[in-house]
Amino acid sequence: MTISTSLKALIAAGLFGAAGLAIAHGNVTPQAVDTGDLPKLGDEVLIENPFREGNAHGDMNEEAVKIGESAYAGNCAGCHGIRAMSGGLTPDLRALTEWDDEYFINRVRNGTDRGMPSWKKTLDQNAMWAIKTYVESLPKPE
Repeated sequence: MTISTSLKALIAAGLFGAAGLAIAHGNVTPQAVDTGDLPKLGDEVLIENPFREGNAHGDMNEEAVKIGESAYAGNCAGCHGIRAMSGGLTPDLRALTEWDDEYFINRVRNGTDRGMPSWKKTLDQNAMWAIKTYVESLPKPE
């Protein structure tokens, strides 16, 4: 059995396209985030989300959810999907039942060796925690 030349070309084009997506992962032009009236968290990195319900800092901050939604759309959705629904290259962030806050902040600040850039020079922790608050506010997938 032989494979036709056009089928080979189609397979090659598909592989090159997939490789392009893998290489492009994490290639995001950072967007500035206006953290508005959120309390200024300072430079010392917090290891617990100060905007989440039940923290010593009070109830979930609706302003953080709003700011986080905008920050996520401009900086995260390109790789992690609209409303945190992954297109396959990354996990569905809504499905992560327990995000360890310390793991999250370190991952976002420092990036990964698999394509996620470090955001510590671009986003302050107010923006990072607002993004996490937004994602946690989304309905979980069924």
